[in-house]
Amino acid sequence: MAQSIYDMVTSEAIAAYYETLYSNEIPMIGETLFPNRKKQGLRLEWIKGYDSLPVALNPSAFDAKPPLRDRGNISIEQTEMPFFREAMRIGEYDRQQLLMFMESNQDSYAREIITRLFDDGTNLINGAKLIPEIMRCKLITDGKFTIQSQNTTGQNALYDYNYDPKGDWASKNTITLSGTDKWSDHENSNPIADSMEVIREAGRRGITITRAIMGYDTWLDIVQNEKIRQDMTITAIGANNIIVTDNMVMSYITNKTGISLQVYDKMYKDWSGDEQYFYPTHGNITFLPAGTLGSTWYGTTPEEADLMSGNTDANVSIVNTGIAILTKKESLPVNVITSVSEIVLPSFENMNRVFNIKY
Repeated sequence: MAQSIYDMVTSEAIAAYYETLYSNEIPMIGETLFPNRKKQGLRLEWIKGYDSLPVALNPSAFDAKPPLRDRGNISIEQTEMPFFREAMRIGEYDRQQLLMFMESNQDSYAREIITRLFDDGTNLINGAKLIPEIMRCKLITDGKFTIQSQNTTGQNALYDYNYDPKGDWASKNTITLSGTDKWSDHENSNPIADSMEVIREAGRRGITITRAIMGYDTWLDIVQNEKIRQDMTITAIGANNIIVTDNMVMSYITNKTGISLQVYDKMYKDWSGDEQYFYPTHGNITFLPAGTLGSTWYGTTPEEADLMSGNTDANVSIVNTGIAILTKKESLPVNVITSVSEIVLPSFENMNRVFNIKY
């Protein structure tokens, strides 16, 4: 076992520990919809358009020059990606505990301390991975998000991004239910008819909806809907004794609408320590086509840009495409600072192909 805490706790060791620990982790839903990509710097550009309908070719006379077609309602979005960084310290007390167990040949306790120190780094990395998922889920439901830091150091950071500043996407791609149409009215609402309205509207624009995402409480509204339960029991064998399960409702909706459903109820803790859902647990369902919606872009952090070249008292490793792990030595007091940072922002090229029902 290495005698120096500087030798044991390095960015490379933390990165290897993290990748081993989470190599078989199931990706978050946003990672599949917005795959990770890397770019230099923090400037992000992407092409966004709202109209998917094809435009008929202009008639022309022979020997005439063709008129130039306008690209229509397509814009090049430009913005700067936000920056995130947080650190934890391994102090002299941890070092003294480690020395004590090593001296007494209690390797199991020493390994436990080392694992705990490595877990500090993995906790920071997991926190970094939460950030783009918060962004992606807010984008597919609201087209915008705001992230504000806790003012603990006298420097407050506020990131406010609106991908639909004129409200075009919200007006064309969102249905807002009211009154007895709300799915929380289990007796009068009709989720199948509402979903088919969205699917048909998308089809008129040349978009094929294949799947939908919702929170758990929205799913409970569907399971408890009287029109769905009555239709299922009427068509079922032995209807008088039927017990309706989630899988039965899933299969029923797929047969009726042709789309698959996914209930997304993962949670995280915000900076105040409060539990939050990534995706709204109630009153929202998002309809999607097959394929990806955009990309999750990671920029180049200062740690990656300036310190990977060989700083004498700091080393840097990269995980998850663009999350930078830095470990830095301090001699007095004897500390090792573990810092994790990222510059990250999703692009949303297929925003016009995403639809929502809200209530």
